[in-house]
Amino acid sequence: MAQRVTVSDGVNKKTSRVRVAVRLRPYMEKQDEKAEGSCVRGLDSKNLEIINWRNATETVKYHFDVFHGEKTTQQEVFLSSVKPILSHALNGQNASVFAYGPTGAGKTHTMLGSSEQPGVIPRAVREVFNQVRSRDEEGWNYSIAISYLEIYNEKVLDLLSPSSQDLPIRENKDKNILIPGLTDTVISSFSDFEKHFVPATLNRTTASTKLNQRSSRSHAILLIKVVRTQRTLPHRQQTGKLYLVDLAGSEDNRRTGNQGIRLKESGAINLSLFTLSKVVDSLNSGTSCRVPYRDSKLTRLLQDSLGGSAHSVMITNIAPEYKYYFDTFTTLNFAAKSKLIVNKPFTRETVAVPVLSVKRSREDHETKVSGSEPQKKKQKDERKTAEESSSPHGHHSLSEPSVMDRLIALEKQIMGCQDKDGLAMMTYVTQSRKEIQELKEKQKEFESKARLFSQRSGETSTEKPEPVFKNSTAPLQRKQSNATKTTRKQAVVQPLQVSQLQPLHQIAIVKKPSVCVKKEKLSDVVEPPDGKENLMNSWESHLDTSVLELSREKILSVLNTGSIKELKILQQIGDKKAKLILGWREIHGHFTKVEDLKKVEGMTEKRFSSFMKANILSAMGK
Repeated sequence: MAQRVTVSDGVNKKTSRVRVAVRLRPYMEKQDEKAEGSCVRGLDSKNLEIINWRNATETVKYHFDVFHGEKTTQQEVFLSSVKPILSHALNGQNASVFAYGPTGAGKTHTMLGSSEQPGVIPRAVREVFNQVRSRDEEGWNYSIAISYLEIYNEKVLDLLSPSSQDLPIRENKDKNILIPGLTDTVISSFSDFEKHFVPATLNRTTASTKLNQRSSRSHAILLIKVVRTQRTLPHRQQTGKLYLVDLAGSEDNRRTGNQGIRLKESGAINLSLFTLSKVVDSLNSGTSCRVPYRDSKLTRLLQDSLGGSAHSVMITNIAPEYKYYFDTFTTLNFAAKSKLIVNKPFTRETVAVPVLSVKRSREDHETKVSGSEPQKKKQKDERKTAEESSSPHGHHSLSEPSVMDRLIALEKQIMGCQDKDGLAMMTYVTQSRKEIQELKEKQKEFESKARLFSQRSGETSTEKPEPVFKNSTAPLQRKQSNATKTTRKQAVVQPLQVSQLQPLHQIAIVKKPSVCVKKEKLSDVVEPPDGKENLMNSWESHLDTSVLELSREKILSVLNTGSIKELKILQQIGDKKAKLILGWREIHGHFTKVEDLKKVEGMTEKRFSSFMKANILSAMGK
């Protein structure tokens, strides 16, 4: 299977200036009641003059590529201005022809014409098919497709499919303007073209004004796409596009009498033409300023035609009557600026690249793997020498194995540079995981020792009960040291529980003599080292009932009457928990018992047990 690679004719790229042809339509006496004569006069085939509105005794002269007088026929306009650029579309380049001028100057007649006098569009399509037939023996196959659209009120509408909605305009990575969803119809003959084009033309928006019985209310663009493919290897394929554009005319609403919808249409037309004028001024400024192609749908589509990659021809239509004087004057000035624009056409071509060389390189790679190390080196040197001798001037194509080997080696080198940082990161992660695993093992070891120590201490306390106070200080010191050791071990497992239980022995011995506490070792009070919370009875049983009830009443009182600030004084109650308690109290009333706190959101059995233990012990320590 072949792979296609896009190339452009960068070596032979040349500049192409926008060619400007001016066409003066015939004088219409019936339309001009004053019959003041013509304000424009042609001097020769390239020059004309217009009366200077500042001084009627003077004239302003203009020079263009072609000047078509009042008696110029449709055939002459086509042969001199349009036919020379059609061959570019058949050679893989873009070409563009667009009619410009004020309303009523004859743009649509120039582009479409009539059945008796066909315009530029039907003549150009017929000529494209004629040139394709004349090139039949050159070894290329041609495919021709058309698309037809209009820009109405800044909306792109498909004339070949009138039911479609506003279409978007996109630009691909190669700076080609695309319209997703636009109908692309393949045609094989001129009659086939007429079958699709004539009904589509009737879909174009037109209306009557005071200056024109059939005024175009939109810009119409016919796109002819020519794709030619080489019949033999390497099956080159070239794509050319021909844009045939009939622009709507600029309008003076005071003279056209536009109102309502016509006025809105006129505003959209004039705005797009004003943007077109700004694009031309920006291209002629010679600076690196932004060209405002995106300010209008029209200029976006004409991006290739003006300052882009197309061979462009602008047919400027003007009217001779005095009432069109200012429209004609501004149109000629715009045309004079447009002929200074320079485009850079190039050929759009794709070439099929065979993958046989890639398969060959894989076979060579398999041969290398099966052979010995000296044979590998010998084969590589022989292949490299053969490639250098067979390639003139040392140039290699992408399909040659030597270049493939170099690319693979370069990729490995780049990946190797990237792997250095990745290797360092992986080493750091591995070391961190190892340290975490060691800490987990040490924690398990401490937990098992603490559990064993707790069991032994429980057996000792059961067999030999000791009084609360002893006269001998030595055993007491020894037990305090054991408790200290146990506290340190327990601190690794449950540091919070040890810090909470420490005041218990101080209270039981010093501050609360009235409390009757069974003297047990710290290991009997400490929770199991498995990290699970004991039930309330497992530690409350060591405290006096009256003191325990007093502490619970104090906690219940704070829960029922305390503000957020007072609630936050309780252990393990933060700002969020305090607000939740207040909210529950406002909805359900006072807490009837401390256990109702479990009904508050987020207060689980485990958290409630820890909360009660911390607050009771804290209250007893005060």
